[in-house]
This record gives sequence, C-alpha cells and structure tokens, in this order.
Amino acid sequence: MKRIYLMIFRNIFLFPVYFIKMVYYAKSKKATEWQKYMHLKNIVKHANKGGNVVIESYGTENIPKDDGFILFPNHQGMYDVLAIIDTLDHPISVVIKKELTNIPFLRWVFRVMGALPIDREDVRQSMKVILEVIRQVSMGRNFVIFPEGTRSKNGNQVGDFKGGSFKSATKSKCPIVPVALVDSFKPFDSNTISKVTMKICYLEPVCYEEYKDMTTTEIAEMVKGRIVSKIAELQQNAA
Repeated sequence: MKRIYLMIFRNIFLFPVYFIKMVYYAKSKKATEWQKYMHLKNIVKHANKGGNVVIESYGTENIPKDDGFILFPNHQGMYDVLAIIDTLDHPISVVIKKELTNIPFLRWVFRVMGALPIDREDVRQSMKVILEVIRQVSMGRNFVIFPEGTRSKNGNQVGDFKGGSFKSATKSKCPIVPVALVDSFKPFDSNTISKVTMKICYLEPVCYEEYKDMTTTEIAEMVKGRIVSKIAELQQNAA
C-alpha cells in the first residue's frame, strides 16, 4: 500500500485530472478503444515513475501484428495487468475475479478496459463470460486471461494452470501468447517504497494449427511449461 500512496503523492496534481478523465472514458460511448487505452498507458507511465517501479520488457516482437489474440500470463498480483498495459501497444481487455470490481480505483481501470468479471462459483455465469470472450476475440479484440485463476502467493513460483481457461482460445481459434512475469508481486506486495524492478517477457505465440488437436489440459501444461522455463532463464540471467 505504501507504494500506491507514493504513486498518488508524486502525481498529486495530475491524479485528479487523470481520474476524472478515466471516469469519463469508462462511461463514454463516443471515445474509441484506442483513446481509452492510451489514457490508461499514460496513467501507468506516470504511476511507475512516481512509484519507483522499473519494468524490463522482452519479446515484444512476438506479439501478433493482427488483433484477436489472448495473453496467458502467470499471475502474481494486481500489478500484473498494469505491467501489460505499460508494455503492450495493442488495446487489451481482461477477465477478472468479480471481487476486483469493488476496489475503488481499479474498478474504473477495468471499466475503461471493458474487463469481464467472472464468478468462478457460478458455472452458468462463467460460461457466459467464456462465450463473450470468444465473441469479442473473434471480432478482433485482445484479452488477458490468468490460467492460474488466482495469484500465486509464492513469489515467482507458478501455480497450476486450469485447462478450462483455454476454452476461449480453442473456440475462437486465436493465437495463444504465453507471458512470463518475474517479480511483478514486488510493486504492491512488498512493504517498501524503494526502487523495484520487474520483468515481463512475451513468448512466441502458439497458433491454432499447433494446438488444435490438443486437449485444454494439454494446452495448459504446455503453456505453463514454457512460462516456467522462461522465468528460470530470466532469473538465471539476472544472477
């Protein structure tokens, strides 16, 4: 929490303007998706600078040129989505736990993104969300889905990837982009305001032709394996 307060304090004169504009974009039907996304990128840029957060980005050349793909990152915390916004030049939406819509500032960020809240305890509602992701991805929107379902509480250790998380990809036949996050828990979960550095790496996309004959469980294991290997490589290179 200390870092969030630092981000706000160091942007005290900009924050009210950014927040009012964000609320406007969240409610606006006239603003384009690109305008909304660029506003979020601007907020994240100033928040990172004010909060002593450095993002090292790798593999952006692997991001598909055409929209209509899904990112599948490991999940370390609330900062994960902000790191993706900062480093990705394609407007993106996200599937989030419904509980996150109750967090005052973040709920407006998610509304600007067109995020889809999911209730994993409600099978019918979850299915509706999956079908909506399929529809939007097929129309060219991009999404972030965290296949662990919840954030890891063990730092850079990756939890089990749920096969069901990949149904939206298999049904829309879109590229799957594994994303490796290293130390992205540190900005918000470490009780310090000292400088922190995190890494994000976009791995080579997995095209439909590569995974079409696999079960969603097999896809989940494959994607997790690639992410775990990349995290180990990034950590080794930093040692």
